[in-house]
Amino acid sequence: MSSHPHAPINVVAIGGGTGLSTLLRGLKRYVQVNDRRGVPPRPEDVCDDPPCRVGELSAIVTVTDDGGSSGRLREDLKMLPPGDVRNCVAALSEDERLLTRLFQYRFPSNSENNGLGGHSFGNLFLAALTAIHGGDFAQAVQMSSQILAARGTIYPATNSNVTLSALMDDGTTVHGETNITASKRSITELMLHPADARPLPEALEAIAKADLITLGPGSLYTSLITNLLVGGIPEAIAASSAKRVYICNLMTQANESLGLSAADHIRHIQSHCGGKRLFDFALVNTAPISDVLLEKYAREGQQPIEADLDRIRELGVTPIVGSFVHEGDVLRHDYDHVAELLLDLPARVESVAV
Repeated sequence: MSSHPHAPINVVAIGGGTGLSTLLRGLKRYVQVNDRRGVPPRPEDVCDDPPCRVGELSAIVTVTDDGGSSGRLREDLKMLPPGDVRNCVAALSEDERLLTRLFQYRFPSNSENNGLGGHSFGNLFLAALTAIHGGDFAQAVQMSSQILAARGTIYPATNSNVTLSALMDDGTTVHGETNITASKRSITELMLHPADARPLPEALEAIAKADLITLGPGSLYTSLITNLLVGGIPEAIAASSAKRVYICNLMTQANESLGLSAADHIRHIQSHCGGKRLFDFALVNTAPISDVLLEKYAREGQQPIEADLDRIRELGVTPIVGSFVHEGDVLRHDYDHVAELLLDLPARVESVAV
């Protein structure tokens, strides 16, 4: 691959769940390695193929999970839920495969191990660092990134202890992320408590310096919109001169987006941000998906998200279409292809403008 003619850009990726960590795996390959520890980079750490195209990579991650190991630590230690952050730390680490196996390892549940049973090692690692830093979860996340030589900086969406509530389509209100995702009803409005939770100043600074900002892929409400309910984040995105891209999911999701098209996703996101225009582009898959996987997802009522491109354009957003699917046991975005396309975007738009 030939060297890229443009200077490395600053990228901010926003989201949660497996969608964000998957995207980070693709982007980190292009990150310019900085000498943060006074140690010269190894030859294999210096970008050449692929070339260094990302000067700074930042991830802003949701912190509203209240189930499983994260929920237990949140309740027992009064800390923010580490699960989504843990996945991002592993994805950005130098030895990702080893760290992912280590961080995802869950201690077995048995009568002799009641305290550790069900907890993942990565969650306990972040819990220990949080305790060392006097309960400051954001500081613990930064320390974990330094220890593991992560190729990027991770920020929780807020350092406040926040919870979710959702107004459902039958008029009822469901409290807590776990209960929301377990509900059989569809979400019409998501709410954050406390409503005045603030983002980290460093996260806002990263958005202000960004050349490229992405939101998604991920669960529409509980991975994406939850970040945008933190006051200051949508305002910073709306004010940014960066290229702003919504990465649309491949399939609809029970109670979060069943029946919603790509344009509907954008509309629901922007309606939760006071109608602010947050995106310049929307990356939407238009490639076919195998019948085997379509049938598998159909059992859960899920189907490919409709690429209603004209409606997307009516929202002032330019669609970017193509084949972005990686098929395995489940569907994932092809993170290498998506990352390459995203990093080409600022230069491509500038050349068109000239």
